[in-house]
Amino acid sequence: MKIVIAYLYYDLLNLYGESGNLKALNFHLRSQGIEPVIKFLTISDKLEFQNYDLIIISAGTEQNQKLALKHLITYKKDIKIAINAQKFFLITGNAIDLFGRNITDINGNRYKALNIFKYTVKESKKRIVSDALFITKDTNDYILGFQNQCSILKNNKYPLFEVIHGFGSAPEEKEEGIHYKNFYGTYLIGPLLVRNPKFTIDFLNKLIINLFPNFEFKKFDFHFETEAYESYFNLHYNHISEN
Repeated sequence: MKIVIAYLYYDLLNLYGESGNLKALNFHLRSQGIEPVIKFLTISDKLEFQNYDLIIISAGTEQNQKLALKHLITYKKDIKIAINAQKFFLITGNAIDLFGRNITDINGNRYKALNIFKYTVKESKKRIVSDALFITKDTNDYILGFQNQCSILKNNKYPLFEVIHGFGSAPEEKEEGIHYKNFYGTYLIGPLLVRNPKFTIDFLNKLIINLFPNFEFKKFDFHFETEAYESYFNLHYNHISEN
């Protein structure tokens, strides 16, 4: 029993320890008796989206993001097909910029993006750097993370989170991230799957059941992640849950 994971642009989009998401998935899939087949792919590789079960893309510098975009945009049709075929995507940091209509940099240069979703992205000289507390729109679970971004996303119609503390797609907005079918995207870094055990269990359940509908789960072991989550939440945000 195998799950094929494509870790795209591992050498370009690899800031903030976001590879921790891959490590978390690898560990917990193996605990269920599932072998993760991890493909490390970059701009010199041919991408075969029909052969992947999960695609991961993480945060990088603005320069490296544009290098990845130049390669990825040649697979625009394949990506649309993969999303509509219920393939899973986990997209974090400024990698979510790649899936909108276009990206305008701080000098006014506009780059055509994948146009999978209809939002636009504008880079700012002023970075958003902040701890963040969001809440999932479907399960109402609190989500811990950190934001370090210069991108502002506008006209997003498929938000993943509601903002409790931090910023949404733009500072005045109260929604963040992208959730469409099995596509999950967020500016949050942390890594997301290490810091948020409930979210990760839900993500793993959906990923596994999508591929193996009759799968018999073993109990997940998120003891240390849960301890860390509760300790941080109680220290910084306990007053929110009490209200």
